[in-house]
Amino acid sequence: MNLKTLNNVYFIGIGGIGMSALARYFKSQGKNVAGYDKTETPLIRELEKLGIDVHFEDDINLVSEAFYDVTVTLVVYTPAVPPEHSEYQYFLNRGFNLKKRSEVLGLITKDSYCFAVAGTHGKTTTTCILAHLLKETAVPFMAFLGGVSEDFNTNFVMEGTEYSVVEADEFDRSFLRLFPDVACVTSMDADHLDIYGDEAELKNSFLEFTQRINPDGKLFVRKGLPLDGITYGIEDASDYCIENIRIEGGTYIFDVVTPETKLMDVRFNKPGRHNLLNALVALAMAVETGRPVEKLAGAMASFKGVKRRFSYEIKRDGFIFIDDYAHHPAEIDAVHQAISEMHPGKRTLAVFQPHLFSRTKDFADEFAKSLSRFDSILMLDIYPAREEPIAGITAEWLLKRIDHPKKKAIQKNKLKQEIIKQNPDILVTMGAGDIGLEVRKLKQELEHEDEH
Repeated sequence: MNLKTLNNVYFIGIGGIGMSALARYFKSQGKNVAGYDKTETPLIRELEKLGIDVHFEDDINLVSEAFYDVTVTLVVYTPAVPPEHSEYQYFLNRGFNLKKRSEVLGLITKDSYCFAVAGTHGKTTTTCILAHLLKETAVPFMAFLGGVSEDFNTNFVMEGTEYSVVEADEFDRSFLRLFPDVACVTSMDADHLDIYGDEAELKNSFLEFTQRINPDGKLFVRKGLPLDGITYGIEDASDYCIENIRIEGGTYIFDVVTPETKLMDVRFNKPGRHNLLNALVALAMAVETGRPVEKLAGAMASFKGVKRRFSYEIKRDGFIFIDDYAHHPAEIDAVHQAISEMHPGKRTLAVFQPHLFSRTKDFADEFAKSLSRFDSILMLDIYPAREEPIAGITAEWLLKRIDHPKKKAIQKNKLKQEIIKQNPDILVTMGAGDIGLEVRKLKQELEHEDEH
């Protein structure tokens, strides 16, 4: 399929983070772009500002006539769209060029020098750091990000087409549609067992992904993972290694040992050892552009972050509010580690919204253990996303498994009162559902409360 000869691109599920980045790309290429989604979101409002038409009812009559020409229209859909969706069925039954998001991403980036970031955690932050390093060293690149970068204030960056930066998503085996020149694997914890069945199958899929790398390319692997590649780690004699970590005023200062050199007193501002690892592998990948490693390392200090990735919403004497996308036990552990290291001895209240019934069921004991590390826990209802409920799997069911005296199930409309009542030193909200939409409201309410 020749993307250049297309006039129209229609998206079924345009509001997702990956889909909206593709919509932005096609709009930047002068294509006629429109789409459907279930609900309006801040991402969709940004698309509408670009002149992209979006509607919210599954009704083919709401699709502009221009998109009915089968010869010049591409229809992109997300795996979250149910097969019975009537717009999907309309295009499918009339022979339209219908492709999954991951396949289109592969086609767009195939002719560029492609950096692909894989792993069950850390993909979004790593791609955002990598994009930042490339921008700061004037590399011509495009980036399709799985979150909204605070440096670019968007999930799609267009600075050229010579290089591309993409998230290699293991969900639905999407990453097997990519053609990487340089790739990394940050982690391979069991996840998406609704897709894979078991952890062994997930690991096989990662192995298959690494075999898609260009024969002249490189694979970077976090030390300890069962894959052959250039290793990176912290204090563990890997090929790229962080040593001598200090913390000054909330900033990490450390040395980086590379296969060629040693860089002293590198600075990075995002809390958490997991973020140090993300920064290290982004640096290692960026070195492949041929830009001076000293200049790349210097650019790490100005990385601002990613929205909903250990984001400080309120930071004042006596109270800190942090928001994070953590929705897997390993990610919750990483958030706890970062808080403990940067804010030792502070009383922390965790608000958690479980994401997916299947994930809650598969990792119940691990969630219970991870959440029990906080001083107090508030549990919201499970966010279903693409799933139907599973009998007996509820927030209360998960809460019962947590061995902790200070735990409580709660509804969103009661959050503010309960937080004020508990008066923690640190509030952290976690989850991949719609809890992100609550954060802005909660921040305003808590700041308003402080003024009084």
